[in-house]
Amino acid sequence: MKKFDVIALGELLIDMTDNGVSGQGNTLFEANPGGAPCNVLAMLTKLGYKTGFIGKVGEDLFGRKLKSVLEEVGIDTSNLCVDAECRTTLAFVETKEDGDRDFSFYRNPGADMQLKKEDIHLDLLEQTKLFHFGTLSMTHDEVREATKFAVEYAKEQGALISFDPNIREPLWSSMDLARKQVEYGLGMCDILKISDNEIVWLTGEEDYSKGVAELKEKYDIPLILVSMGKEGSRAYYKDSMVEKSAFVQPNTIETTGAGDTFMACVLHKVLQDGLENLKEEQLDEMLTFANAAASLITTRKGALRVMPEEHDIREMIG
Repeated sequence: MKKFDVIALGELLIDMTDNGVSGQGNTLFEANPGGAPCNVLAMLTKLGYKTGFIGKVGEDLFGRKLKSVLEEVGIDTSNLCVDAECRTTLAFVETKEDGDRDFSFYRNPGADMQLKKEDIHLDLLEQTKLFHFGTLSMTHDEVREATKFAVEYAKEQGALISFDPNIREPLWSSMDLARKQVEYGLGMCDILKISDNEIVWLTGEEDYSKGVAELKEKYDIPLILVSMGKEGSRAYYKDSMVEKSAFVQPNTIETTGAGDTFMACVLHKVLQDGLENLKEEQLDEMLTFANAAASLITTRKGALRVMPEEHDIREMIG
């Protein structure tokens, strides 16, 4: 028996989220704990799974806050490292009228970029059923080496590998480098979550099914999820494709964390049902549950510490 259900590696940062204006007319920012991998873990922890995080924060007030929040929500922090030299990464998030976001990162360098191969606790990788990662920990040489080491070691230990590219263009020196790292992830993962705009960028195909077919031909990925925002989501598994509509919210505040919440709920179903012989009914249930949870998180500021309860998700599904 493995001690952990899911271990994730990557960025842990503060989302400085636009939260109105002061009496003087100045923009107010709320310091929300964030970072895609930990958002995924927070939702999985809410669903009852044992999770742990591998990453690095600064020895500063934000780093201390983030460690405290992870402990508060129940994510294991034994491999959360602290860097005395670099500050915790900040991401200023501007929310547009439709709830979408624009990011400005303060990360040159940020503590999350300083994770080294030797910082990683091998026992976490040996003791997990599933390992999850993205590309924000692959933008620079040293943290990229650490990420690839962790992915490969976890895979050797028999863990399922889950990958969400989560491309943030301003963080890359070139999009060719970004493409190369995404291709690495595609070659390693068993479960891929990719957004509609990412699949168009990666394959050049406006037809998502054609884009997925291209990826399936090149990479042996058992389960591919395409998230399409307000248009819903799709699951591609073997010769099956299931599509489910989104639960569109009239009271959406922002979309931060929606994709991560969706990803976590997909992993929840994979941990329950495995990846062998999934039926269309199971894929249908997976997408319905994940879409509902993602919809709920758009009604809340931030994500990591405000993930929905399972009974709220079930209530939305009806």
